[in-house]
Amino acid sequence: MALLEVKNLNKIYEVGLFVRRQIHAVKNINFTVEKGEIISLVGESGSGKTTTAKMILRLEKPTSGDIIVEGINVWKDIKTVEDKKNYYRKVHAVFQDPFASYNQFYPIDRILHQALNLIDIDPKNERSKELIEEALVHVGLEPKNILGKYPHQLSGGEKQRIMIARCWLLRPSLIIADEPVSMIDASTRGGIIKLFERLRDETGTSVIFITHDMGLAYYISNRIFIMYKGEIVEEGTPDEIISSPKHDYTKNLIGSIPTLYKKWEDIGELEKRA
Repeated sequence: MALLEVKNLNKIYEVGLFVRRQIHAVKNINFTVEKGEIISLVGESGSGKTTTAKMILRLEKPTSGDIIVEGINVWKDIKTVEDKKNYYRKVHAVFQDPFASYNQFYPIDRILHQALNLIDIDPKNERSKELIEEALVHVGLEPKNILGKYPHQLSGGEKQRIMIARCWLLRPSLIIADEPVSMIDASTRGGIIKLFERLRDETGTSVIFITHDMGLAYYISNRIFIMYKGEIVEEGTPDEIISSPKHDYTKNLIGSIPTLYKKWEDIGELEKRA
């Protein structure tokens, strides 16, 4: 059984004040994610990829269709507060804007302690401090330079590393990463991408990577799903998508990236500078 199954998923918005009309943001999409797999949802703004992510995260309710994570129907079986808590132990998010991902009035220590609360570890326990420090070191941060600070005192790259440190603490089954490097300086992107791969390799966590960057998707993914106007118009392994694209939109995406076949060969150099 797949870790995640998305079946016949639809999202329709009704807009307009006097004359109501429908916008079909997601149209009958189907895909799966296996344990330890990184998939990418690739498409332009308005393609439906972020709406799909929000439905998996229970931030937007589907108009119809099913989302099943480890055998649990996300919108039918989760009913109590404890059900929700258990779900967010399994499914975590790293959002596009690291500046909006934090309560600016909370120090980093409190933000990380909140993650420990989800897995029932008392923040006052001495072990909690050790776990937090281990997680920060895992993502390339020095605890003494991070703990006690507030979000506004950190760079965008440091904030995203802390979000990934939260994932190390929780060990979720699935991470939804929505454009996680689009607002990060180019010199630090390689290091952030490598952290997702390392998390996958060391913990078995699966990742849904949401991006408009075909080169990034080609580098990081086991499979790629191309979204266009709310639909999945093409899917396959990175090599299948690149070597024989079938949909015109996919061909346009590939044609717009002249360095695609380098497969991010310079990512190692980016990581060194991160």
